[in-house]
Amino acid sequence: MSAVGIFGGSFDPPHIGHLIAAQSVLEIRKLSKIIFIPNGISPNKNYQRGASAQDRLNMLKISIEEIPYFEYSDIEIKNPEVSYTINTLRMLRSLYEELELIIGYDNLLEFSTWKEPEEIIKCAKLAVLKRNTITESEIKDKYYNTAVFVDTPVIEISSTEIRKRIKNGLPVNYLVADKVKEYIYKFNLYKE
Repeated sequence: MSAVGIFGGSFDPPHIGHLIAAQSVLEIRKLSKIIFIPNGISPNKNYQRGASAQDRLNMLKISIEEIPYFEYSDIEIKNPEVSYTINTLRMLRSLYEELELIIGYDNLLEFSTWKEPEEIIKCAKLAVLKRNTITESEIKDKYYNTAVFVDTPVIEISSTEIRKRIKNGLPVNYLVADKVKEYIYKFNLYKE
């Protein structure tokens, strides 16, 4: 059986870039499936979220509902404590033999600051989304050489920009799935 990809994030909102990146990683790494995990209480307390955990989960569900090899888990948003990647991976290791943790290149640059990075790389292989704009001469985290780099298409879409566009009354066509756009407008998300 091939490995399972774990793709965590705020998904606030989930957008087309997330789906394209996940599809690319699945194909390039020959994964059996990818599990999207919206984060609960982030260790990064500076992050200002726009939508509730339930809304983020609902939008993620409808983003991937027709893709049989994409799944979601509410493991972190059910957790009343701060969600650390290592704890999530330990729980998932009881279900899956082989895991690949999908992270962005910017996360790799600070990976040594994560909780128990040595344990994370024992639980899962790091699959890093490598952007074309990154040069090899940049400062490398000590875990750089443990990662597998995946050349995914560069899709410059950000959830922050989507939230700003909605707040400013601008369209988000082609940035999020149509059903996600409908959900956002139906529940009046990101207006404040």
